[in-house]
Amino acid sequence: MKFNYCLLFIVFVFFNCKSEPSKKLKENITGISIKLKYAKGFSIKKYETHKILEVKKPWPEANRSYRFALLENNYDADYWIYERERFDNTIALPIQKIVVTSTTHIPALELLGVEQTLVGFPGTDYISSEKIRQQINKGNIRELGKNESLNTEVLLELNPELVVGFGIDGNNRSLETIKKSGIPVIFNGDWIEESPLAKAEWIKFFGALYNKEKEADSIFNRIEKGYLEAKKLAENVKHKPTILSGAMHADIWYLPNGTSTEAQLLKDANVNYLWSDTKGSGSLKLNFESVFVKAKDADIWLSPSNYSSLEALKNGNQNHTMFNAFQNKNIYTFTNTTGDSGGVLYYELGMTRPDLVLKDLMKICHPELLENYKLYFYKPLK
Repeated sequence: MKFNYCLLFIVFVFFNCKSEPSKKLKENITGISIKLKYAKGFSIKKYETHKILEVKKPWPEANRSYRFALLENNYDADYWIYERERFDNTIALPIQKIVVTSTTHIPALELLGVEQTLVGFPGTDYISSEKIRQQINKGNIRELGKNESLNTEVLLELNPELVVGFGIDGNNRSLETIKKSGIPVIFNGDWIEESPLAKAEWIKFFGALYNKEKEADSIFNRIEKGYLEAKKLAENVKHKPTILSGAMHADIWYLPNGTSTEAQLLKDANVNYLWSDTKGSGSLKLNFESVFVKAKDADIWLSPSNYSSLEALKNGNQNHTMFNAFQNKNIYTFTNTTGDSGGVLYYELGMTRPDLVLKDLMKICHPELLENYKLYFYKPLK
C-alpha cells in the first residue's frame, strides 16, 4: 500500500512538472525593447509568448501608467485568465476589428495597410482619407456619435477586439462601459508628446498591435529622414521672415507658445516666430494690443485659426485688417485643405507626417529652397 501511494505521488509530480512550462509566462527570458528615438509616452517589449505595451502618459496629468499584454495566436487562454491581474487588460492578436476615436489614429492604419480592420469611428465626416472614406461609403465603418458620448449600443454590436481612445483626463463614461463589457480600451497619448517626431513615432504603437513592427519602423524612418533633411536644408538661410500666428476670438488672441510642437516646427524651418521665447502649456492668450505692437509688420501670417477666407477673417474682427500681412495678402492656412466630407486633412495627417508640415513651412517662408515642392496642407488665404 505504501508503495502504491509513493507511485501515485511520483506520477502526480511528473505530470504537473511536465505541463508547467507551457503555462509559464516566459519573462525569465529578457524581453527585447522596441527602439523609440523620440516618443516618451509608451514602450513596447517583446517576449517569446507575448508583448507588453505600456502607455506611460495617456493624458497630461495621468498619475499612473497602463500595461497591456498583447498575446500571440498560440497563447494559453486558461493561464492568461490568471495573468490578467498583472495587466490592465489582455489583447489577442492579430486584430481583425478595431475602433479608433481620433482622426490622428487614421493615418497609422492606412500606412500599415490595415485600414480594412476599422469598423467604427465617432464623427466619420471628419475623416479625410480617401481609402477610409470608400470604406465608410460602403457601410463597412459605422458612425459612433461623439468621442465624449459614444454610441455604446452600436459599438458593442460591432464587438471589436480593441478600442483605441483618447482623453484629457481619462473620465469617459462610454469608454468605461465598453471596458466593463469585456472589450479592451487603450488610451493613446500621441497628442501630448513634446516634439513633432515624437508624435509621429506613435505609428510604432499601432505596429505592435498588428504585428507590423518592422513596417512601422521603416515608415517612421522615412518620415524622420525627410524631416531631418528638410531641417538641415533650412539651416543656412540668410533671411528669416517674421511670423505671426493665430487670430482673435472674442477679446482674446490665441497663438502657440514657444515650447509647443507648432513653435518647434517653425524653429526647424528657421524662421523668426515672434513668440518663440515664451513657455507654458496650451496656447498663449493675449490681448489685441500686445499682439499688434509686436506683429504689425510681420512678414507672414500662418494658421489664422479656423478662418477660411480674408473676408471671414475681416468679419471675425476688424482689427485683423490692420496687420501688414493681411494688407499684403501674405496669410496661409491649412483649414481649406479638406476631404470629401469637409474634414481638415491637417488635423488627421499632420501629426503623423511632420516632414510634410515642415516642408510646407519652408516652401512658404523660404521658397527658393524647395522650388519643385507643392504645398500639401497649407494654402494662401483668399
